[in-house]
Amino acid sequence: MLERFTGAARHILVQARADASRLGHPYIGCEHLLLAAAATEEPAGAVLREHGVTPERIEAEILRTIGRGQAADPLGGLDRQALASIGIDLDVVRARIEAAFGPDALTRGLPACRSRRPAWGKGPLAALTHRRRVRRVRRHAQLTAGGHGEAQLRPGPAPSGRIPFTPRAKKSLELSLREAQALHDNYIGVQHLTLGLLALRDGMVPVILTALGVPAGSLRPALLDRYRKAS
Repeated sequence: MLERFTGAARHILVQARADASRLGHPYIGCEHLLLAAAATEEPAGAVLREHGVTPERIEAEILRTIGRGQAADPLGGLDRQALASIGIDLDVVRARIEAAFGPDALTRGLPACRSRRPAWGKGPLAALTHRRRVRRVRRHAQLTAGGHGEAQLRPGPAPSGRIPFTPRAKKSLELSLREAQALHDNYIGVQHLTLGLLALRDGMVPVILTALGVPAGSLRPALLDRYRKAS
């Protein structure tokens, strides 16, 4: 089926994977496909945005409903109150990590430490080096962080290799093929992918659209009309 996808449609799949990885989710769900579709410069993306289904609002609903995966923020799973009770402020820890290694230090590999001297000043963690300290925080985050996704997959960090599609996301791709066939198109474009997502009756897409106050029933005719005018 993938051989029928246009270049723009393939880009949606690539972008959905990138968004899932960026959010720390170990799967590609329909919510990530919708996010990618809303960001595209294709007419389907314009229709979504014109109706208020923007990438910013979609991502906000994803974070509100699912949250970030632990791979996106290793400190997210730590118990703030427990650490505060022994004098550790996570915001200070985060700020010092980012000050030393850059704003994305928690989501990328750290450079090798050239010095064993602690550079974080005085405090409960002053006896540890930068690298040992961050490694310990990350290890604790992996043990304590949780989350859930569209397919209720086992929580865990996003893998560095292939990220699988959820069963419902695969279903949406099958529905996109049906949409293309119904329109007598011999290819699968962004419009078909979007129509396939709008055809879903359960999962994150209906949840997001309901939260945004935009029924799928209003998006479908608008999308079809836009492509009729473009043809």
